[in-house]
Amino acid sequence: PVELVESGGGSVQAGGSLTLSCAVSGNTYNTYLMGWFRQAPGKEREGVASIYITDGTTYYADSVLGRFTISQDKAKNTLYLQMDSLRSDDTAMYYCAAGRGLLRNWANRQSYFYWGPGTRVTVSS
Repeated sequence: PVELVESGGGSVQAGGSLTLSCAVSGNTYNTYLMGWFRQAPGKEREGVASIYITDGTTYYADSVLGRFTISQDKAKNTLYLQMDSLRSDDTAMYYCAAGRGLLRNWANRQSYFYWGPGTRVTVSS
């Protein structure tokens, strides 16, 4: 199986930055899509960003486009989410995920097999 462990969450003021990391271990042969999701209290889990690990193509939710950057370090088996210009509505639990769904369905939770336990991000205004 694949194990995902997120880190880097914390509390930050609006306008600040955080970088989330996701350490990936295990056999990832059947996964080619890796993403970040978030879930705010009382809301559905939503796709934030995803990367097609084969060629590095990235996808972003409109709400984070231009502020967040997803990247991967294959040598370190680590996925990152650089978050800049944070806003209070970015407050949520952030989850790393790995799967193999259709690329056009990158924001669909059903495209992912494996999930990390999450890391909390709190943005204060």
